[in-house]
Amino acid sequence: LSKDSHGDPSSALLEVLDSDQNKSFRDHFIELPVDLSECIFIATANTLDTVPRPLIDRMEIINLTSYTRNEKISIFNNHLLPKQLKRHGLTKRYIKISNDAICELIDYYTKEAGVRNLERETAALCRKIARITVENGTKSHSITANNLKDYIGNRKYHDDCLQNENLIGVVNGLAWTELGGEMLQVETAFMNGSGKLELTGKLGDVMKESANAAITYIRCNSTKFGIDPDFYKKYDLHIHFPDGATPKDGPSAGVTMAVALVSLLGNIEVRNDVAMTGEITLKGRVLPIGGLKEKTMAAYRHGIKTIIVPYENRYDIEEIDPMVKDNTEIVFAKTIDDVLDVALLKNEIDNTTEQELYIPIDNNCREPLENRI
Repeated sequence: LSKDSHGDPSSALLEVLDSDQNKSFRDHFIELPVDLSECIFIATANTLDTVPRPLIDRMEIINLTSYTRNEKISIFNNHLLPKQLKRHGLTKRYIKISNDAICELIDYYTKEAGVRNLERETAALCRKIARITVENGTKSHSITANNLKDYIGNRKYHDDCLQNENLIGVVNGLAWTELGGEMLQVETAFMNGSGKLELTGKLGDVMKESANAAITYIRCNSTKFGIDPDFYKKYDLHIHFPDGATPKDGPSAGVTMAVALVSLLGNIEVRNDVAMTGEITLKGRVLPIGGLKEKTMAAYRHGIKTIIVPYENRYDIEEIDPMVKDNTEIVFAKTIDDVLDVALLKNEIDNTTEQELYIPIDNNCREPLENRI
């Protein structure tokens, strides 16, 4: 449905879907009243952002989440591949494709919530095999992750260059998109200045407010974190979200920015095998988020070992893919302190006593240990 100069279908739908009016709905083309009270209307949409709010209020919304990798593998083996083999005059004996090749096809040649592009790439693979079979007479093709590009070309999508080492001020954040879950490495930096805040990465208003809330919380608790209380006067802060051309917004990045800033200002490394999601309040509470299934799947796909999610999302644990639950540790955080305890690498505390810090030289003199070394 689209709105143009000939009319506004959404306005007509408001009347059709209103139970008090649809008993005598009058069609403007045939000019006759129609009883629609016993009709059930089913509509689909890729996004609700463009649907008028009054129209959404009259609907029962059923959200269908994106397919997981395992679901896509099952769909590929049971539906897409047999369908395309039949269309291209091939049989299963012509092609043997490994699970690694299927994962390669899903992760690096398609980027979607469904399987439409996966079907197109499968068709391209079958066409290539059919051509080689006709030209060379080769009737058996073994497809692996290493030789897949020989059939359908180089990768179309690439993962961000995620760091494999613990860094200061760099945190793995989780995001939900219409194409599924994504993992982004949020980077922070500070320079001598006057307390300016720079946000880059094409962020929306909600994420900008989350950054301000994170800074306010850190200022209120700077002593606890061992941070200079006057950091907001001495330094300019810069928070960057990668993939700057993609718009980003939503209430789920506050925790990520807070951890990155505490790490930066406190000079503490962040674990690179931890990813997190959640919103932060001025009192340090972690608020629940949506898209938990897609976000946790994105973390698992990138080899994350520990995933931090809000405590209120513990009721959504059933949504998480069983493979993710079996191979990662899910930590439920009530406050930002719970997140910091897991994400930050604690500096080794020197537990030596004063007696051990000095080496006796004689009965009247003690030399510091550092001097002895």
